[in-house]
Amino acid sequence: MEELSHHQGLLAAAAGVLMIFCMFLGMVIAFVLVCHWKVYSKAGKPGWAAIVPIYNYIVMLEIVGKPTWWVALLFIPGVNIVIAVLVVIELAKSFGQSSGFTVGLLLLPIVFYPILAFGEARYIGPGGIAAAPATV
Repeated sequence: MEELSHHQGLLAAAAGVLMIFCMFLGMVIAFVLVCHWKVYSKAGKPGWAAIVPIYNYIVMLEIVGKPTWWVALLFIPGVNIVIAVLVVIELAKSFGQSSGFTVGLLLLPIVFYPILAFGEARYIGPGGIAAAPATV
């Protein structure tokens, strides 16, 4: 009987740790979604598009100025990694950021996406090409 209560105690402790981990993971996911929402909004796109599967890739491709058919490439193993890196490079350029910032987005996205979202970075156009001034 004593052994059974010991196992129940271990199971209860494991369940508690798992619940805390799931809550932490949920908060991280929510934070990432808020950051992406803000990046989309800064680029003049609807923020809610960041939370819609597949459509979020289509909108991101619009933000960085790449053709929407590239979304199909994201479903090809191996190719998807290359395309994702190219999109991040173009995203950094679209917000006027340096290649060092691009490396940060690739290696430490949990730090650099919030900087992009809530920092002073402004969207200057796909690939960093600012819109030409209107002529009269």
